Amino acid sequence: MHEMTHSPVLKSTSFFVLLFITHLFSSAQDSTISFEGKTITLTEVIVRSNINVPAFIERVKADTTFYKAFRNLRVLGFTSLNDIRMMNKKGAVKASLESRTKQHASGGCRITEVLEEKTSGDFYNRKHEYNYYTAELYAGLFFAWDTVCGETNIVKGTELSTKGKSGMARHKEQLKMLFFNPGKKIPGIPLMGNKVAVFDEENAALYDFVIDMEERQGKTFYVFKVKAKEGLSGGKKNKVVIDEMTTWFDYRSFEVLARNYSMSYDAGVYDFDVQMEVQMTKYVDYLVPSLLRYTGNWDVIFKKKERGVFTATLFDFAGD
Repeated sequence: MHEMTHSPVLKSTSFFVLLFITHLFSSAQDSTISFEGKTITLTEVIVRSNINVPAFIERVKADTTFYKAFRNLRVLGFTSLNDIRMMNKKGAVKASLESRTKQHASGGCRITEVLEEKTSGDFYNRKHEYNYYTAELYAGLFFAWDTVCGETNIVKGTELSTKGKSGMARHKEQLKMLFFNPGKKIPGIPLMGNKVAVFDEENAALYDFVIDMEERQGKTFYVFKVKAKEGLSGGKKNKVVIDEMTTWFDYRSFEVLARNYSMSYDAGVYDFDVQMEVQMTKYVDYLVPSLLRYTGNWDVIFKKKERGVFTATLFDFAGD
């Protein structure tokens, strides 16, 4: 049997193949970069894609598609399955609503029709008004008990604002700003308004940012995650409002197709702990919410603490 020998050419070729494989695997690892005070982790698939990180962050900050999807509900008809449960301290249901409603929309006007409804506990008062501001917030998102006209889905120039509002109307507007524009400043909330602006340099150092890519149901998504850093000191931890937020962006249109987030804060005069999950779908060219899950505890001074859970399932969309 002849002993196999290796030529210098073969040795050289093997060396470069090995070098290439080593480079391939080393370059495929996650990479961490710093940008405007933010610590951003790029997963290996993002590293390979050579994404423009500054441009990506700016698109995330400037996004209006999430808010636009909810604005689209003002000009479309849809059916909604509504499940709202108010809990006591022990986690048992003390009041609830289960209903099936249908919104009719035409010519810039809309109204909600109740198809089925079942309630328990003190969900309503004697005047058939909501006993809970969690329910009021829900109704403000999905119901129009009287005909509302002049509706549009235009976002530009219709940014959420507390200007000219007071009392419960102002409070609900602030909640909407917190829900629809997470990561942006909220005026008029003492001690907290600026702390939700996670992209500002003064707050960015408290968070880890991750950019990833994912396949779901045959579609490609950019995944952007914001999470409070582990092991923050007490003083720094008190500056955190958005504990974690994950957003799925359509790879081509950059529309928000899903978002999960959790927020908590204790300012003494009020505190809250909220988790939300929102899933979107497409009706013709309209991006619309198809599922919204909420779990939240709210404690506002001079009001009873509320522990609420609700799920909204939207379908059968229709337009003019």
